[in-house]
Amino acid sequence: MSRIDIREAVTRAHHEEWARVVASLTRRFGDLDIAEEAAAEAFTTAVERWPADGLPPNPGAWLTTTANRKAIDRIRRENKRDDKHKEAQMLHDNTPPEPLGAIDDDRLRLIFTCCHPALAMEARLALTLRMVGGLTVPEIARAFLVAESAMGQRITRAKAKIKAARIPYRVPSADDLPARVSGVLAVLYLVFNEGYLATGPDTDPVRHELTAEAIRLTRLIRALLPDDGEVAGLLALMLLIEARRPARVSAGGELVALDEQDRGAWDAALIAEGHQLVRERLASGVAPGRYQILAAINAVHTSARDMHDTDWSQVLALYDQLVRLDSSPIIALNRAIAVAELDGPEVALAAVDRLEPRLAGYHAYHATRADLLRRLGRSHEARAAYDKAIDLAGNTAETASLTRRRDQLR
Repeated sequence: MSRIDIREAVTRAHHEEWARVVASLTRRFGDLDIAEEAAAEAFTTAVERWPADGLPPNPGAWLTTTANRKAIDRIRRENKRDDKHKEAQMLHDNTPPEPLGAIDDDRLRLIFTCCHPALAMEARLALTLRMVGGLTVPEIARAFLVAESAMGQRITRAKAKIKAARIPYRVPSADDLPARVSGVLAVLYLVFNEGYLATGPDTDPVRHELTAEAIRLTRLIRALLPDDGEVAGLLALMLLIEARRPARVSAGGELVALDEQDRGAWDAALIAEGHQLVRERLASGVAPGRYQILAAINAVHTSARDMHDTDWSQVLALYDQLVRLDSSPIIALNRAIAVAELDGPEVALAAVDRLEPRLAGYHAYHATRADLLRRLGRSHEARAAYDKAIDLAGNTAETASLTRRRDQLR
């Protein structure tokens, strides 16, 4: 295997094994800092060793073993100044200190640890994306539209609070689950989104290992809370979006917009499962939450034979319902796309322009604006908007798509 192939294998292992290694270390040593740093050291060692030694037969086991050794080395160094009894207990006592919960899954326990209500919601989201999703600090900062330095500090403070408060590493009891699940769902949705459209320029444009893991964990949570409408809604949303992945990127590596996708390539089984979940929630008669409405919007899109067959009035009605629950500017931006199909691009552009103060640093704002300007024949302004979107977009496939659209302007 060539050196390039080895480096690709390390990158793939990082995507697939990061959360498992971190979760395993957290379970054993009970310290997020030790888990993260030892995992990072193990992957760094793999980059150095694997090109010379060759790919190990079981890369995941190699990474876990190496990370455990790194963690033990760090504990021994620190405990030379500390308590030797604590060292012996930490290194050799593998008995869990308390019940692990209804589902024996290390990564699910790690998510609930990071999403403890003692942490502010933004800290929960950021920490879990780092520890479970394996996202870098720059990737998480882009997801939140904040500076990298501020995001790094937020994650550091969250880990320190977990350690100081002795927050347990477990799935909460049945009584505690409903209060904890909203933060967990928010994290899983962000992990899924990073997989479906990666924000970084140095990763694959679509990261299937992240979308698959987010779906797997959401299925586990649904097993814990089968009657929770938002859990079912998030699972349906993920399935309906994941169903479109085979048509998402062209053979040339360019992101393919919804209106240009080959709908025959969509995964019919995932669509059927997602539609069934949406129908079940509608039949329940309970007022839907955010994820259920988003799932319903995607059900409308995946029911249409083509873009022109889409029931845009239904899409807009669902967005109007969603805005009452979530007044975020990104929801308003997506609503404007439906407005353009019903009332025309000029009406939609006016709605989009009102979002500029809050979304000036968001590439999709400029991309949406560029498309509307193009449809209005305002090519010079559209070109400037495309340029801004290209400057802000980190995803290589999306950059290629935006560049093509810009270059087609006359």
